[in-house]
Amino acid sequence: MFYLGIDQHARQITVSLRDESGDVVQARQVSTLPEKVHAFFQQLTRERLTAGESFVAVLEVCGFNDWLIRMLQEYHCHKVILIQPEDRKKCKTDRRDAAALSELLWVNRDRLLQGKPVRGLRQVDIARGTDQENRRLTTLRKDAGQTRTRLVNRIRHILRRHNLQWQMPTKKFPTKSGIAWLKQLALPEIDRLEMNHLLADLEQVQGRRQELEQVIARRCGVSAEAVLLSSMPGVSYFTAVALACRVGRVERFPRAASLANYWGLTPGCRNSGESNQRLGSITKAGSSMARWLLAEVTIKVLRRDARLREWFKRLKRRRGASIARVAVMRKLATVIWHMLSRRMTYAACRAAGEAGTKARQEQGCGRE
Repeated sequence: MFYLGIDQHARQITVSLRDESGDVVQARQVSTLPEKVHAFFQQLTRERLTAGESFVAVLEVCGFNDWLIRMLQEYHCHKVILIQPEDRKKCKTDRRDAAALSELLWVNRDRLLQGKPVRGLRQVDIARGTDQENRRLTTLRKDAGQTRTRLVNRIRHILRRHNLQWQMPTKKFPTKSGIAWLKQLALPEIDRLEMNHLLADLEQVQGRRQELEQVIARRCGVSAEAVLLSSMPGVSYFTAVALACRVGRVERFPRAASLANYWGLTPGCRNSGESNQRLGSITKAGSSMARWLLAEVTIKVLRRDARLREWFKRLKRRRGASIARVAVMRKLATVIWHMLSRRMTYAACRAAGEAGTKARQEQGCGRE
């Protein structure tokens, strides 16, 4: 077995190859030109991997790992391990980074090959192809919504500049009648030019947003996980697909709290020599989009789930509104884990949880 550490960049990759004894047998830089990088891996498999030997590769996550991971799998890499990069080092070169990665892989080879966690090392799950596509799709949808909001705010700013917002024919915007009124509105030359550009951009963004929503709705129908999540109050196709693809394989989370921790919804801790445990704010270690979506879903769920709303009110009186909302987000993450693990809808999952709570209370009363 060989252990390959790869420091990836846009124009070249730096590799460090170690054998079973931990010695570096090859260290070099390879251009990312397709013919050169293919030639390197062909030479590697031809000269190094004899008598059925294989290799394991480790690389740091970046925005363009996809093609390299596919290439490693094509050349029969036993396992590709993707890790979160560490903090910025004081003395950093590509060769040192590649050597450190291969050494990290060789030292922890037994645990990494068995899929076990390594303390101090954050491993990144390589998502399925469908999940990767859905992540990009939902990110595009979020960007389109934010762009639409910015354009609407700029249009409203032009109206406020001339105190014309009171003449808008509809309270909500954008609407067909509102856009038609804006196209005929008399404005100074530069403001009229800016308004025309904003309206053209708004029309284009709304068309792109509608197209993305159609694709998301179609993909939600073929995803069993997204269908389950769409049973939550106030969850649209977009939210269901976005959360489902950011969970991925729910089997990799041993407990419900693991998903909340993965999304950075658990409090951080920096204790040293203290007798009492002091918890800080949430870690925010996972997907920022998942936390944003859960914050939006929290508003809708609290309106429709009376039992959860009463729990939120009790916590709000003791700890404040902000902490109570984050606690609801964390609880929703655990509910999502139960829904996907047990293949249950939101209503069935909440009913099962309430029944379990009553059973535990009755057992407690019986002991007394």
